[in-house]
Amino acid sequence: MNVKLGMRIPPKIGAEGIENTAKWAAGAGLEVLDIPRLTPEWKSALEANGLGIGSVDAKHTAKLLSRNEATRADAVEAAKKEMSDIAALGGRVLFMCLVPEDHTLPRKEGFAIWKETFPEIVRHAEQQGIYIAIEGWPGPAPHYATLGCTPEMWRAMFEAIPSKHFGLNYDPSHLVRLGIDYIRALQEFGERVNHVHGKDTEILHDELYECGVLQSTFGEKYGFSEGSWRYTIPGHGDVEWRKVAVRLDRLGYSGAVSIELEDHRFWGSIEKEREGIVKAAAHLATYFK
Repeated sequence: MNVKLGMRIPPKIGAEGIENTAKWAAGAGLEVLDIPRLTPEWKSALEANGLGIGSVDAKHTAKLLSRNEATRADAVEAAKKEMSDIAALGGRVLFMCLVPEDHTLPRKEGFAIWKETFPEIVRHAEQQGIYIAIEGWPGPAPHYATLGCTPEMWRAMFEAIPSKHFGLNYDPSHLVRLGIDYIRALQEFGERVNHVHGKDTEILHDELYECGVLQSTFGEKYGFSEGSWRYTIPGHGDVEWRKVAVRLDRLGYSGAVSIELEDHRFWGSIEKEREGIVKAAAHLATYFK
């Protein structure tokens, strides 16, 4: 497979600065970094260490889904400029999580706003050679207002905007916690995958008995959890990465698989973060290299 392994930058590793982060990532055998911004300085740091750009985080997403028309209009212009600037520096994948400004906004209403706002953004993405990849994190509890976190929504969104320049950041960890078949989702929507996150989820069956799929009432037992599940590094959860790899290979996917480190066992110190990234990369390399 012509897939490049990379990572989103965890906080302790990132605190060392982009030059040290890029040097460490290259030494750990990674090939790309997902970055929060793309500037000439960041690009040169990556290039100096032989690393490519995985994805670049979008900045204006919440305001693109504002109920206020003037706020949305300003955000559209800002997003278009951001895409032009990223494209000029060689970025190609724009990472977005469609969490609205108002977390109480019902998803149906949010979708109606998105349907009005995003065609212009995607047209600009096409012109600039940018591929938008939306993240399926359902959003902060208790409202879960994120757009584009279920097959029901993807189907409606891709029907409204058929362009592949608007597509998915495929992250099976979110699908597992939501009870959605992550392999079936990849089979149905695989043509719209523009980026992939290497993250996993363990279903905690004792906790599932205690509180079902609701948030736990008295607090979670683990970090990166809401009760009946916890996010993990690949290989420590329920995702069968060999099946994911086979299907991505069949689709001809040649982008990045970037580790998103959200696992309480590999958190809190730079040593723990590095250990988690190395272990995750070793597991993914079994199937993607």
